[in-house]
Amino acid sequence: MTHRDIASQHAATLETAPTHYIEGNGIRFAYRRLGPADGTPLILLQHFSGNIDAWDPAVVNALAADRPVIAFDNAGVGRSTGQTPDNVEAMARDAVAFIHLLGFSEVDLLGFSLGGCVAQQIAAEQGQLVRKLILVGTAPKGGEEHLLAVLQAAFSQTDAPDPRLPLFFTNSPASRSSGLAFLQRTKVRKDDRDTDNGRAVTDPQAKALIGWCATPDPGHTILRAIGQPTLVVSGSHDTMLPANNAHAIFKELSNAQLILYPDSGHGALFQHHETFVSHVRTFLEAQPATA
Repeated sequence: MTHRDIASQHAATLETAPTHYIEGNGIRFAYRRLGPADGTPLILLQHFSGNIDAWDPAVVNALAADRPVIAFDNAGVGRSTGQTPDNVEAMARDAVAFIHLLGFSEVDLLGFSLGGCVAQQIAAEQGQLVRKLILVGTAPKGGEEHLLAVLQAAFSQTDAPDPRLPLFFTNSPASRSSGLAFLQRTKVRKDDRDTDNGRAVTDPQAKALIGWCATPDPGHTILRAIGQPTLVVSGSHDTMLPANNAHAIFKELSNAQLILYPDSGHGALFQHHETFVSHVRTFLEAQPATA
C-alpha cells in the first residue's frame, strides 16, 4: 500500500470507501476499511439481515477518526461468496478466517445483535485474537429473543417508510425522529452499494439466532470463557432482544461495563450515536488496571 493509498483510506468514509475483496477458505469476502493504517483494528459484526451499507455512517465514520475500522460481509452476505451458515459457531469460524486473511493478530470486536452472538463465540474461543469486546443489542446463549414476532409486527406497519424504523426505534417522537435521520444517513451512498441477498441470508440467520437463544447454557460456559474487557450496551425498550439480556451478560462476565440508553429500541447505537461513539472511544482507549 502506497502513502497515497494510506492517506486516501484515512480520508474515506463509509459512504465513499471502495469495497475491497479478499479470498480464502473458499470464500471471497467483501469489506471496507476506514481510518488510519496503524492501531488495533475494530472489526464490525453486523445484525440479522444487514450488510455493509446497513451500518450507520455516523457511527462508523466517527469511530474511524482515530482507529482502523473494518466493516465486512460474512459468508453469503452482501457481496461475499459462500453460503450463510445457520449457526453462530460457523459464522464465528468464517469471521475469524476473514480476520486472519487480513493478517491481524489482535483486534477489537463490535458485535451488534446477531453479530454480538458471533462476537461472544469468537472472544470465548480466540482469547489471544480479541483484545476488547463491545456487545450491542444482543443476547447470551440461552437468552431471550422475539425475532419472528417483532419482524411480523414491523412489516405489518405499512405506513413506515422502512421496516427498520419500527424494528430499531420506539414510538416516541424523539426516537422516531432519530430513526428517520438514521435511515437518511444509510442511503447517502449511491454508487457501489452492497447487495441484499434475501432469504438466502435471512432464513439461515434467523435459524442461527433462534437456535442460539433456544440452546440452554446453564453454566454460562461461553460468557465465563470471556476474560477480555467488555462493554455491554442495550436500548431500554429493545423488543427483539430485550435489555434483560444485557444485564444477564454483564453479570456473568468477569470484566464488563453495562450501559442502557433511554427511550431506545434495538437500534440504540444509531439513535444515540454521538453518545455511543464517545462511550466506545473511552472504553477502547482505557488502559488496563494495574495491580
